[in-house]
Amino acid sequence: MTDSGPGGPAGIPTRSSSRPTSDSEPGAPRPGSSAATTARSVERLTRGRRTGLLLILILGSLTALPALSMDLYLPALPALGGELGGAASQVQLTLTTCLLGLAVGQIVVGPMSDRFGRRRPLLIGMAGYVLASAACALAPTMAALTAFRLVQGLAGAAGIVIARAVVRDLFDGLAMARFFSTLMLVSGAAPVLAPVFGGQLLRVTDWRGIFLTLAVVGTLLALVAARWLPETLPTDRRHGGGVREALRTMRTLLRDRVFTGYLLAGSLTFAALFAYVAASPFVVQEIYGASPQTFGLLFMVNSIGLVATGQLNGRVLVGRVRLDTVIGAGLVVTGTAALALLLMTTGVFGDVGLAAVAAGLFVLMSGMALVLPNASSQGLMRAGHAAGTASALIGTSQFLVGAIASPLVGIAGEHTAVPMALTQLSVIVLAAGCFLVMCRPWRQHD
Repeated sequence: MTDSGPGGPAGIPTRSSSRPTSDSEPGAPRPGSSAATTARSVERLTRGRRTGLLLILILGSLTALPALSMDLYLPALPALGGELGGAASQVQLTLTTCLLGLAVGQIVVGPMSDRFGRRRPLLIGMAGYVLASAACALAPTMAALTAFRLVQGLAGAAGIVIARAVVRDLFDGLAMARFFSTLMLVSGAAPVLAPVFGGQLLRVTDWRGIFLTLAVVGTLLALVAARWLPETLPTDRRHGGGVREALRTMRTLLRDRVFTGYLLAGSLTFAALFAYVAASPFVVQEIYGASPQTFGLLFMVNSIGLVATGQLNGRVLVGRVRLDTVIGAGLVVTGTAALALLLMTTGVFGDVGLAAVAAGLFVLMSGMALVLPNASSQGLMRAGHAAGTASALIGTSQFLVGAIASPLVGIAGEHTAVPMALTQLSVIVLAAGCFLVMCRPWRQHD
């Protein structure tokens, strides 16, 4: 594994400007060419205030789709197990298979988007997501639901990986870090609102109705993207060569020590988030006896912490504080919160109530917003024009590690929160180790 310097991994070109080239500049696309058409569409989308807001809403919604697919049905997990006949670990497997689908799907869609452009793989993936969501609603058994959730994840991966690649197509450096933090305001609305909305949906329907709702949301988002999201990767910047070239690019990226350090630091932090997502319905409802509606409200409060800290990161910290310093601070905050949760759940502080555990989770979630967008931004900056492949590696790693961590929280059953806290502390310690050893933040310059 090598450190290829600030310009990015060897053999992968980097961008020198985030602004689309005008037709009058040297090296500009020929008028009427595909590249010129792409440049004009992108410039219109990023220059105007209203169109810039539209870009944020579209990309934020695409990024939020995996979280929505997870969080909307969280309040229904205990009831779902009762209807289809499954233990807590089997119900949590429906989360794990969706995560696996999201991981594998990104590693396929990312290189495809580098070769064929961003729009075509996105729209195909969204169509598959809608069909898979409808199939989940009709699942007759737990095994069928688990299989359909895998397909739902595979198809839904297109949204998140291509959204990140589009950001890399359009922005560089601190502008990209700020845009990722702004995206968190939109994508963060999914975990804020989804459990609350899911809890209210359960008043009028069951878990099958929730999956039908996901199918409707996917349809609307696909139509909006088809109408208003232009192609951001012109033909002259696409990578041919098929699978072999994609694997070569991945190998080049993974041999870059610093890129891989950011990749692992972000992915392991993401695993702490999914340990919370998988365990919290049972911790709040089964251990502390709260209702689905109360669970939704607590989940919303914790997600607000994530979104608010993300805005602090994008509007205040980025540009004033080195990104590596912010990442390090986020790892300290999340690690401290995870340690406190472990001490509380093991009884070191006595018999603590739901309020204390919720406070620890709030701090944990808030600290993640200092790590996740900045680690992704730093990693993508080193990828140059291979943004789709780099985005796929980042997303695949995040969801794959999350899929491994999620079942661990149910090992001891649904009546203890210790596995959740222990898993969270373990992955954050590993994230900090990867960040320090591989990224060497005291040497790096933003």
